[in-house]
Amino acid sequence: MKFKIYRCNCRKTWSIQTRKSKFNAGSVLLNASWSAELKPERKRDPKGFVTTQGDTGIIYNPDNELVEQFVKVKKLIYDKKNVNFNVTQGTCLYFAEDGTCYILKRMEDRITVSEKV
Repeated sequence: MKFKIYRCNCRKTWSIQTRKSKFNAGSVLLNASWSAELKPERKRDPKGFVTTQGDTGIIYNPDNELVEQFVKVKKLIYDKKNVNFNVTQGTCLYFAEDGTCYILKRMEDRITVSEKV
């Protein structure tokens, strides 16, 4: 089942939605493959959101210790005016309480890469 994740600025929470249900969380760790989906023809927001298949990697309000197992690579930025994301797919995201979304890399991936160099 497809899960859509987007920011609800009126409530200052992240919304996780399927066809049948909707959840809100202060922060979300997505430890699964994701892609950006755009619907510029929609009359209402959100016109852009992150999607993932299944709820296996979705962690609601994760502990700091869990988030610290990842490295923040860069921010995922949504351009509301042009309805566009700066990155369209990846494997790990952290949706922070302040509304920022970070593209993450697992610590062991980082160690493996540095050992090869």
